Amino acid sequence: MYQQDLRTSVSLMRTRHHVNQRRVSKDRAALAFDPIERGLPPVRMIDRDCEELEGAARGYGTVIQSIRMVSCERGNVWAPSPRRVSVAAVGMDGGGRVLFIHARSAWPVNELVNALLALPIDLRQAMYVEGGPEAQLYAHGGGREVERIGAFESAPGAENREPWPVPNVIVAVRRGS
Repeated sequence: MYQQDLRTSVSLMRTRHHVNQRRVSKDRAALAFDPIERGLPPVRMIDRDCEELEGAARGYGTVIQSIRMVSCERGNVWAPSPRRVSVAAVGMDGGGRVLFIHARSAWPVNELVNALLALPIDLRQAMYVEGGPEAQLYAHGGGREVERIGAFESAPGAENREPWPVPNVIVAVRRGS
């Protein structure tokens, strides 16, 4: 999620070598990766209601803060609303694996979270990273390429068919064994 300048994140976003947004917002989740201290998991999600952000993120080179969807106690924390949007989200499962989630169909987010928690994927935590036409997912690997784009909330005839330019992306690269 980004501000009107189409570059700056609305919440904390930093890497080892660049700070896009230094402000910690009211948002309750953060994705931390690129550990700079030995012994840390390669990726983790921090729930600010369960631990203090600064201490939990201290050993990571990259931290991205956003809106919490699933708490550290596996609870749906998204308030019910009639508004429907496409969603891009990042989650973690019980095995510490990162889940990149994309729902092109417009859902009330609270209902989407309930549906995700009901799946047999052992979703433990999740955070919203974008909604609407800007919600995108791109993956390339194993000889396959997948590109998913978001849709407009409720504009019949105004179908989104092309990915929108987005200023910030999360990139995952398989490390050598």
